[in-house]
Amino acid sequence: MNRVGFFGPFGTFTEQALRTQRDLADQELVPFPTVPDVLDAVSAGAVELGFVPLENSIEGMVNFTQDALAFEHELLIQREVVLDVEHCVVAKPGASLAGIKLLHSIPIATAQCHQYIRANLPDVEIHPVSSTAEAARLVGDSDDSSVAALSPRVAAARYGLEVLAADVADHAGNQTRFVVVAREGVPAPTGHDRTGLVVYQRANEPGSLLSILGEFAARRINLSNLVSRPTKAGGLGDYCFIIYAEGHIADELIADALRDLHAKQGGVKFLGSYPTADDGAHSARQHADARWRHADDWMRSLRGNITRGTPPQVDSLRKFRRTD
Repeated sequence: MNRVGFFGPFGTFTEQALRTQRDLADQELVPFPTVPDVLDAVSAGAVELGFVPLENSIEGMVNFTQDALAFEHELLIQREVVLDVEHCVVAKPGASLAGIKLLHSIPIATAQCHQYIRANLPDVEIHPVSSTAEAARLVGDSDDSSVAALSPRVAAARYGLEVLAADVADHAGNQTRFVVVAREGVPAPTGHDRTGLVVYQRANEPGSLLSILGEFAARRINLSNLVSRPTKAGGLGDYCFIIYAEGHIADELIADALRDLHAKQGGVKFLGSYPTADDGAHSARQHADARWRHADDWMRSLRGNITRGTPPQVDSLRKFRRTD
């Protein structure tokens, strides 16, 4: 049985997403208090797999996860999982929304619900904690009915709380993308894959980003995400690009793009090729691959006409040149 570390404690959205994966949920689940703790445990071999949030549809990339994968660890993404996120205001049984004076949660959750909080809990004191599950646990341990948490339903059920208000995020369609990471291994291509990489510029100059993007555009490779991040090694303005491209390194087009980037840019770090949680780009990728194979066959046929004999010497041809 493998050990799967996840951003805990039990009752987080991370645990909820993890349990949608039956093969992972049947393993030994080990909660950690922070995302860096999860990744450290995977790198050290304390757990075989790590399960962490990477991106939110409202807040964007989870930078502390992305930066840790890009700069601090040599881990490979194995798969992604997308979870529909429902934030709820939860409190002790018998509490009322009007009586809530203190609200526990993590900053990213309160940011996603700040309009609701301003409209319905205008005088509430917000207390930041390490996770939405920790927020629910604190409420569960309290005897004060004026204390609530902004947490998932699974945390309310675990800590014996009631849902006072459900689905309170300011924007519909709130989703979080999670990834499974391991020390080694690239999953076999499925036809619905994504490849992550970090590209370091050879020089910070006009057109440097265009030259990077051109490698993908020339091969009709769609990018699902592109962010610039400080490299941590230089001063202001020293940035690299974190790119997620549709396709797998087993695909010739993806492999060719990465090969050119590695040759032309300052450096490339491979974050993994892995199955995506959706298949929207599958047909486009198939067509692009088919066109590339057709073009490769055409070039191979042209090269097949190259004369195999010894080429004539330049000096021997000079006597045939006209001189003025």
